Amino acid sequence: MVKLHPEFVVDESKHTKAVLLPFPEWENVVAELEELDDIRAFDTAKASNEETIPFNQAVREIREDYKS
Repeated sequence: MVKLHPEFVVDESKHTKAVLLPFPEWENVVAELEELDDIRAFDTAKASNEETIPFNQAVREIREDYKS
C-alpha cells in the first residue's frame, strides 16, 4: 500500500475542498491506479469466451495488415 501524507484544503466553513499530496506520492498513486487498471483488463479478458491467439501470431497478423 502506498503511504500518503495528505494535507487538506478547507473553506471558511471547515468543509474539505481538496487534498494536497507531495508529488512523489501522487506519482505512486497514479502508478498503483494504472496497475489496477491493467489487472482489471486482464481479469476481463480472462473471463471472456473469446478465442485467444499467441502473441507472436498477433504481431505477425498486425504487420501483414499494416503492409497491405
